[in-house]
Amino acid sequence: MHTVLGANGQIAEELTHYLHDTITQDLRLVSRNPRKVHDTDQLVSANLLDADATAEAVKGSEVAYLTVGLPIDSTLWEQQFPTMMANTIAACQQHNTKLVFFDNTYMYPRTSTPQVEDTEFEPIGRKATVRAYIAEMLLEQMRRETIEAVICRAPEFYGPGKTQSLTNSAVFNRIREGKRPLVPVSAHTKRTLIWTPDASRAMGLIGNTADAYGHTWHLPVDPQRLTYKDMSEVAGQVTGKNTGYLTIPEKVFKLGGLVNQPVKEATELLPRYRDDNIFDSTKFATRFPDFAVTTYRQGITELLTEKRPGH
Repeated sequence: MHTVLGANGQIAEELTHYLHDTITQDLRLVSRNPRKVHDTDQLVSANLLDADATAEAVKGSEVAYLTVGLPIDSTLWEQQFPTMMANTIAACQQHNTKLVFFDNTYMYPRTSTPQVEDTEFEPIGRKATVRAYIAEMLLEQMRRETIEAVICRAPEFYGPGKTQSLTNSAVFNRIREGKRPLVPVSAHTKRTLIWTPDASRAMGLIGNTADAYGHTWHLPVDPQRLTYKDMSEVAGQVTGKNTGYLTIPEKVFKLGGLVNQPVKEATELLPRYRDDNIFDSTKFATRFPDFAVTTYRQGITELLTEKRPGH
């Protein structure tokens, strides 16, 4: 039995496809309102804020994948993420279940220095502080060897389906709609984005590789880094329409944040767009050389011209 905790998002859905097609059809999908991806999926409705419910959801699982996401709300993150992590760790320890944690990069320094797996955390802002805290909760138990676990870390998303990110919504979704993309802060800094199906496939692969446990892994990205200007040009080549782009300065976001809470929450992330973002996944590429990474051109082409193929 493999169990996906937080089973409704794009990452979890793509992970479920990978596990079903590659590893096992004995899958349990857990969330407050889980939905089947395959006819054989077992559904469990559980609130991960409830320790007993979390333990019961994990019971009997060989591997549990923690992919839960929350709306970008600092207070919600502070109130819920630490509890969810504590309950998941305890449940996996109780049932001798391996844990695969899907993590992000919010806690990394806001600099152009390449990010690697042992980059020290320098969280700035409430959301970054929460993410650093829950990662350290798990790392501490891994160091103590009280749990067999692995951390899979991903940079900003782009991709099909329900993929949510600033780049997807402000850039690629607008291009699909024939609108001018809105570029946050700078069109000339190099960005690292991960194609969401790649992130899910890689997480499934890592979670089913015995010697991967006990480590943090950067999930695989195209080593070519594009700026938003580059992405706009590729999009123009793909669609045959050059929409150009409009750069939105930080001060405009901050003004918008005065009247719009989601915009206010996003402003914490904006300093990351001032400088190059170089997320290095060499460790993964070295260990899994046969993994086919989606290039930016391939991803942008699929995103702008094709419907997501069925599974």
